[in-house]
Amino acid sequence: MSNHSTRNNFRQKSPTQRFLSILGLFMFAFYFILGLLIIFWNNFPLEIDPTYKKLFGILLIVYSFMRFARLWQNNFRN
Repeated sequence: MSNHSTRNNFRQKSPTQRFLSILGLFMFAFYFILGLLIIFWNNFPLEIDPTYKKLFGILLIVYSFMRFARLWQNNFRN
């Protein structure tokens, strides 16, 4: 019954709310991929100490999961 109400809740959203949900998913993916690129890109165009580069990449990945958790709470709360 909870799964049905979740799907019904998603269908009742306005087009603006749906667009913002999709934009939120896109931004989650953007920050996550950017974090991975910064960590694993060997010839990064900016001269940054490798330790700081990894820390910044990890920070972006953590931030992307924080955005995803907030998106999940806003879209699937009861």
